[in-house]
Order: sequence, then C-alpha cells, then structure tokens
Amino acid sequence: MRSIWQESFRRANSRSALFVLALNIIFSIGIQVPHAKSDAIQAKIEFEELVQTLEQIPVKGRAPKTGYSRSAFGPQWSDIDRNGCDTRNDILKRDLTDIVFRAKTRDCVVETGKLLDPFSNTVIEFVRGERTSMLVQIDHVVSLSNAWQTGIFKAHLKTRTEFANDPLNLLAVKGSLNSQKGDGDAATWLPPNKSFRCNYVALQVKVKAKYGLWVTKSEKETMTRILSSC
Repeated sequence: MRSIWQESFRRANSRSALFVLALNIIFSIGIQVPHAKSDAIQAKIEFEELVQTLEQIPVKGRAPKTGYSRSAFGPQWSDIDRNGCDTRNDILKRDLTDIVFRAKTRDCVVETGKLLDPFSNTVIEFVRGERTSMLVQIDHVVSLSNAWQTGIFKAHLKTRTEFANDPLNLLAVKGSLNSQKGDGDAATWLPPNKSFRCNYVALQVKVKAKYGLWVTKSEKETMTRILSSC
C-alpha cells in the first residue's frame, strides 16, 4: 500500500508540481515544529527563572495561627475589581467552558458549565445549587491559613482582602480535592495530576513573591525539586 506521501508524489506528474509539493512539505514542517520547540524552551527558561525567584524568598518556620480567621481577609468573595461581579463568579467564568449564566445578571452569575479540573485532569459538570455547587470549589493556591503563618498577618486588611481575591492565587477545582488539600503547602500536598504540578508550584512561588511571604525549609525543598524537573 502506498503511503500518503508516495501517492501525492505519484500524482504530481510534472517537475513544477513536484517542486510546489516539496515546498509545502518544507513549510509545514519548518513552521510548526520550531514553534513547538521554541515554546518548550521558553517554558523551561521561565521555570528556571522561578527557581531563582524562589532563592530570593526567605526561609522561616511557620508563625502561630494566633488571630487567624476568614474575616481577617475581608468579606468573602469581594468585588475588588468593581466589575459588578463577585470574585467566585469571576473565576468560574474564567475557568469553566460551555457556561450558562443566570438571566438578568449581566453575564455574572454562572448557573452551569464544564470544568477541566487541573488537580485531577477530569471533567466536572458544574450546576449551581445547594447540593451541587460545592462539587466545584475555588482554591486558594497559597491557602489563607498558610499565608497567615508565613507573613501576611503583618499586612493591612486591604492587602489581605486583595490576596484572598487575587486571580493569580485562585483556581476552580474539584471540591473534594480542595477539601483534601486544606491548608497544606507544597511539602504536604500536591495535585494528583502530576502534569499540573509544575504550574501549581510555579503559581505558589509567584504568589509568595508578590506578597512578600516566606516559605518553610521543607516547602522550599519540594518547590525546588518540582521546578527543577519541569
């Protein structure tokens, strides 16, 4: 049986046709493959830069939880960007597909949608309701408790509110895995989906650096190991 390429060349019964076909092959390979390679190299550079960023983050033990509460981070799911939509719905809109909005909410309140959960790499059907909404939860990549014990307790309420609603630190994820994670850091919990661990740890490093938080010794060791393998 002839291959696709053999059949194509057989049909190209003139020198000019052969030349055009050869050019098409060269361009299809020469344009696509280098771009993929370039993207991989760029990603590798970014992860290496994050290792350097991690080196600049202080290493300390966890501070006490004294004074910690959810209210210490302001009203839950505030509309800090003043777009008329609370943060939870903003993240659902960002992370879900096939979204249906509640009528007369100006495309704010998400009623249904599909989530490709980054923690498990499975598709979850989101349906707003008393028993179903919690199947998809909004995870703080660096948990509020962890942030409190690694320095944000010293920040003003405005900064803590911004932290709790920062899209950089928020992901729509499978509810049961978010509960499983709790306030765990990288040393105590990582997503079961191993292909997402590089991006997950990268986000944690970015968030810690942005808000001037520190890491524990074991946390840094795990972060360095993950990022160095990306």
